[in-house]
Amino acid sequence: MLQEFGRAIWIADGGEAVVAGFRYPTRMAVMRLADGGLFVWSPIQLTGALKAAVDALGPIRHVIEPNSLHHLYLPEWKRAWPQAKLHAPPGLRAKRNDIEFDADLGDVPNPDWAEQIDQVLVHGNRITTEAVFFHRPSGTVLFCDLLQQIPPHLLSGWRALVAKLDLMVGPEPQVPRKFRIAFSDKRAARKALGKILDWPAQRVLVAHGTPVENHAEEYLRRAFRWLIG
Repeated sequence: MLQEFGRAIWIADGGEAVVAGFRYPTRMAVMRLADGGLFVWSPIQLTGALKAAVDALGPIRHVIEPNSLHHLYLPEWKRAWPQAKLHAPPGLRAKRNDIEFDADLGDVPNPDWAEQIDQVLVHGNRITTEAVFFHRPSGTVLFCDLLQQIPPHLLSGWRALVAKLDLMVGPEPQVPRKFRIAFSDKRAARKALGKILDWPAQRVLVAHGTPVENHAEEYLRRAFRWLIG
């Protein structure tokens, strides 16, 4: 259920998310903080087996959704771990006013995880403002929707053509064309990207797609070449 992805980080793949008939693979990550508590990133649907596996790692301190497009499973995670703090990315409080959030994500990491995990908000996109994280102990950069890759076997007919045109089908995760077009403030996006490219990345984890485990820094520059100019 949980697979070790590096030092103090584990990942779990969930079921497929269906949006407008498109089937997306899903993935979450769990990181152990210095105090032994857990930082849960982009939680997937909770099962009994997953709960047992997470409990075996330690107590959950923080549950984070990286952008306002991800939120479906937050209530069940909060019910399972009522002591966990929920952190909202920009726009999610207004979208899910039925959820009581404990804090908001910004460009500065929360002191509870600042020593282990860095972060930056990628501003300037009309679709969503995504929080990108860097897990220092494992050298992992975590992207949610800004980088995506749908396996071809999950697509057929006109959806396969749309996904290809949207750059969601390929040998490695890419920034979908719709997200590229939605950047109304590329200057703000480049500022965030500058911080991301300064991180000593060893691997890149995405919620929808294959992780990049080699030559991560080169990969990130290649993936965002269109934005760098």
